[in-house]
Parts: sequence; structure tokens; C-alpha cells
Amino acid sequence: MITTAQWALEILLAVLLLLTLWYAIRLERRLGVLRRDKAALEQLIAGFNEATARADTAIVRLRGAAEDAGARVAQQIEAAERLRSDLQYLVERAETLADRLDVRVREARGLAQSEHRSPLRAVPDPGEPARVRSQAERDLLQALRFGR
Repeated sequence: MITTAQWALEILLAVLLLLTLWYAIRLERRLGVLRRDKAALEQLIAGFNEATARADTAIVRLRGAAEDAGARVAQQIEAAERLRSDLQYLVERAETLADRLDVRVREARGLAQSEHRSPLRAVPDPGEPARVRSQAERDLLQALRFGR
């Protein structure tokens, strides 16, 4: 016959077997979720790897485009520097010529004013308004007066 201690051990063993069965079922469900999530995770990782490869390719292209743009900018800066030097030279020449022209204009104005005061200058007609005449006009008027 089975003693009480044996019955208690049998019941304890049955309870432990039921708990093990319950835990195994729960573990199986969680493993099923992990298997499903593993496939989704693998797809996510594959997509991430593909995006990373595209980003690497884009970075290489972008780096090449930046280097090309940098080279073009350097060429434009070099051309601009040459033009700046040329313009600076032309401005210096223009300033020199402008100074010389200013001196000559002042000299010409001085001569014109002194000719207006000279006794050889032509006398304007009374009805004609007084104006500055060129040397050619004055010579022509003087020749006409002497010819009369």
C-alpha cells in the first residue's frame, strides 16, 4: 500500500509536472513570437544594410561633386584674380591719363581765357551774342573782315 508520504510526493510531483507543462507552453508562445520577430528583424536589417550601401554610394558621388565644384570655384577665383589685376592696371593707367587730361584741359582753358583778352581777337557783331569761338572760327572771321 501507498503511504501518506508517498501520496504527498506523488501529488507534489504532479503539481511540478503541471507547472513545467504550463511554463513550457508559455515558453513556446514566446519563442513563436521571437521567430516571427526574427524574420521581421532580418528584413529590417537587410533594409538597413541596403540603405547604408545607397548612402555610401551617395556619399562617394557627393564627395566627387564637391571636389568638382571646388575645382571650378578655384578656377573662377584664379580667373577673377587675373581680371582684378588687369582692372587694377587699367584703373591706374586711367587715373594717370585722367590727370594728364585734366592738366591739358586747364592749360587749354587758360589759353582760351588769355586769347579772349588779346587784342587780336575778333570783335563780335552787335546783334550776335558773345560766345567762346574756336581758333578756326576766329581766323575765318578775321579773314572775312580784312576782305571787305
